[in-house]
Amino acid sequence: MLRLPQFTYLQPASLAEALRMKADAGPDGSYVAGGTDLYPNMKRRHQTPTTVISLMGIEELRGVRNAERGTAVGAAITLTELHTLRERYPAVATAAELVSTPLLRNMGTLGGNLCLDTRCNYYNQSYEWRKAIDFCMKKDGAICWVAPSSPRCWAVSSSDVAPVMVAIGAEYQLVGPKGERLVPAARCYHNDGINYLTKQPDEILAAVRLPAPDGWDAVYHKLRRRGSFDFPVLGVAAWVRWERGTIVDARIVLGGVASWPQEVPEAGAALKATALEDEAIAAAAEAAYRPSKPLDNTDFELSWRKQMTRVYATRALQELRSRRRE
Repeated sequence: MLRLPQFTYLQPASLAEALRMKADAGPDGSYVAGGTDLYPNMKRRHQTPTTVISLMGIEELRGVRNAERGTAVGAAITLTELHTLRERYPAVATAAELVSTPLLRNMGTLGGNLCLDTRCNYYNQSYEWRKAIDFCMKKDGAICWVAPSSPRCWAVSSSDVAPVMVAIGAEYQLVGPKGERLVPAARCYHNDGINYLTKQPDEILAAVRLPAPDGWDAVYHKLRRRGSFDFPVLGVAAWVRWERGTIVDARIVLGGVASWPQEVPEAGAALKATALEDEAIAAAAEAAYRPSKPLDNTDFELSWRKQMTRVYATRALQELRSRRRE
């Protein structure tokens, strides 16, 4: 049985108090919300904080409220509670509903999913298993077993909600010792399996600002082995802005194939000045397929997963077209 290591558990009542606690704990302190990612990682000794600071008692991090030019969603809202956004932001609600199981969605939070640790078949194992292969670059070792000659870690981003946030142009409100900053979702991620967030360790993701649904639509499609609760081995978030029946802007963002939510600008460009005809959809799907490079660190055969990028991009865009015609 995997057991948690000993740690001190703190429950601040405000953001200011949480920041003070983290400053006191230093590098050995870690924030936690629902704990559905951190606690399993602690059991496997991926992270071993001696002080864990819960954010779930901070009222500032909860709720949904109107904001300038859109909606502000507290980062501590649970994934289950995101169903309240279905009418205005169906892609966000859909992505949240596709995360894990109902029990874990009741605990897991929006902020936790957006900051989810990257995953890899060689990393997400017990301490003893990892020790038997001499560990890996992401934790305790010096080599990436996915690409042994690579100087970087190739663990993949497995968040379902993050690709949607990048696609729709959401912004993250980060609060830290130096104050508050608002950062576009796309700029919050690095294409590196270890340093996958631009958020500083002592910063808190306080809220997500969603742009007003003014002339645009978005969808999210997910590929996984088990249709009920697996991590994505591919996610496709598609966003388009319509004007008089023609697409004036578009974004395609892939999840599960890189260490960050990977936008494919060429795919979005292929959709501009079209009405999502079959030819435009095929061109965008082909553009999304080309840079998709699944590696041997998640499920399914690599070549098949790459082929599914074209298939799932096509399905996502066809759904957007059918919704436009309804």
